[in-house]
Amino acid sequence: MKPTADMTRVSFYILKSTQFEKRQAFACRLAEKAYHQGHQVYIHTDNAEQSAALDEALWAIRPESFVPHEVINTDADNQSPVLIGHKDSTPPRLMDVLINLTEQQPLFFSQFDRVAEVIDDNDDVKQAGRQRFQFYKQRGYELDTFHV
Repeated sequence: MKPTADMTRVSFYILKSTQFEKRQAFACRLAEKAYHQGHQVYIHTDNAEQSAALDEALWAIRPESFVPHEVINTDADNQSPVLIGHKDSTPPRLMDVLINLTEQQPLFFSQFDRVAEVIDDNDDVKQAGRQRFQFYKQRGYELDTFHV
């Protein structure tokens, strides 16, 4: 299958660290960059604790930076340009960029223009990343890999 112009583009960012905090910090920098480029960003985590930690990390990213964001809440309108959700939540609206911090590709990934898969040197994370890479490749998605 050949990629089409409207097909989701998937980028894998491979980090040398094994610490989740480093993946989280990298995801914050990606979200900041995408936000400043005018994109709507959805960050997908494994659970509520990771979502809360990412929320805190985005507040502390850099003193001179501000990234308007919120954790998805069913009682709120969730209109921030950067939203954070986890396992059972889905983006409440169409957004441009998905940053995936889970070990599976979310079922809704193809509604995004771009997907950023953040992988570190942890064996479980790498193995799950390889499986996602094969999943995307077999379906004809355009893939990029960056070692950071």
